[in-house]
Amino acid sequence: MTQTPSRKVATFLALVAAGVGTLAVAASPADTIAARQANFKKMGGAMKVIKDQLAGGADKAKMADAAKTIAAVARAQVPMFPKGTGPGAGVKTDALPAIWTDRATFDGHAKKLIVEADKLVAATGAGNAAAIGAQFKAVGSTCGACHKQFRADD
Repeated sequence: MTQTPSRKVATFLALVAAGVGTLAVAASPADTIAARQANFKKMGGAMKVIKDQLAGGADKAKMADAAKTIAAVARAQVPMFPKGTGPGAGVKTDALPAIWTDRATFDGHAKKLIVEADKLVAATGAGNAAAIGAQFKAVGSTCGACHKQFRADD
């Protein structure tokens, strides 16, 4: 059976969600905004796990799991900013209109996050705490650069 492009995307998102727990994907603007906010909270929680482990304990398995979550959520967030899900949607969001008026730059940040998150996965797999720490900072810097340009209240 041949899958349509939209069916392939749905299958991919289902596989991603199965790999990291619940990653929300939704259709209405309010649901989409809530889903992306939940995904960002999941990513923030994973960042905290790595930060805490680097500060003491350095449980490599916990850091590897957290890095995989960050990488999966980064990928899942790409389609979570369709037109109509910005501040004009009537739902509280910290997403700035610049996401939709400067989409190429925003998408560039998203791609960079995926690349840096994948490097974090590789670093945690290698188990070198110094390399993990350096790549953790690179991921955080990538997040911060996007937030500075595209997120309010940051």
